[in-house]
Amino acid sequence: MQPKSSLTLAISIFGAAMLVAHPSFAQGIAGLDTTAIEQASGLKGQVIAEENVFKIGKPRTDVKIQVDQWAMPPFMGLGSWAAFTPAHGGAIMMGDTVLFEDEVNPVMSAAFEAGLEVTALHNHFFFDEPKVYFMHIGGMGDAKTLAAGVKSVYDKIAEIRTANPSPVTSFPGKIDSPSTITAAPLEGALGVKGQSNQGMFKIVIGRSASMHGIPVGKEMGINTWAAFAGSDNAAFVDGDFAMLENELQPVLRAMRKEGISIVAIHQHMSHESPRYFFLHYWGKGKALDLAGSLKRVLDAQAAVKS
Repeated sequence: MQPKSSLTLAISIFGAAMLVAHPSFAQGIAGLDTTAIEQASGLKGQVIAEENVFKIGKPRTDVKIQVDQWAMPPFMGLGSWAAFTPAHGGAIMMGDTVLFEDEVNPVMSAAFEAGLEVTALHNHFFFDEPKVYFMHIGGMGDAKTLAAGVKSVYDKIAEIRTANPSPVTSFPGKIDSPSTITAAPLEGALGVKGQSNQGMFKIVIGRSASMHGIPVGKEMGINTWAAFAGSDNAAFVDGDFAMLENELQPVLRAMRKEGISIVAIHQHMSHESPRYFFLHYWGKGKALDLAGSLKRVLDAQAAVKS
């Protein structure tokens, strides 16, 4: 074997010293153990050096998807991903997750159980079959723990699809028709007076903000509402929650704890102060039980210090 030149030997010694001084240097991002992220997530990743980011991804190839009657490959926007960058001795993680309707809420609960945040839920397409949703996740802390959280999200998706290869098309439980909701018990449970209409019942709780220096409130759309239909014993509730930014995670967690399904998380306005987020939800069961669940969610929201 040929002896190493002085220059080659110097380079080798320098490289070894850098690896000892900076264990993550070999992986491309100082301060971020990308090997640990890959091991915890079970996925190989990519270093994006110009942004100091390490990114893992998982395309949705398990279910065939059509958009506008065209077979959509994952490359065209059907890939789940999570990206990591160093922060405060740990990492910030942000990601987007491709989900079908029957996956959204179990996967959201799995994210919360893993210590992650959920920051948005929406669609990207029209005329998609089956219907596809996108759930944004995030977190800050130990990179390996965050990566394990991402894995739990992806594992929950796999668990659901293994049990039912094709997405289901309705929530369990029935809804009686015509509607015959009794208002008084719901008003008592919620502590809010409401309005009845053709056997249905609805409450609206106003909040306040300003836009361009002009006060806006309940009737301009800054409100939380809940509407009940069906019968007292076989009802559903749908509605909207208006939340300040620091109320979003507690409300989402409380909703999922109560078994209420989240169907959208987004904004309704721009240039409002303070900033509001809105979530739309759907629950099924006995009307009074649903009202009790919503009251506990409202209490969780009220407990947040603005």
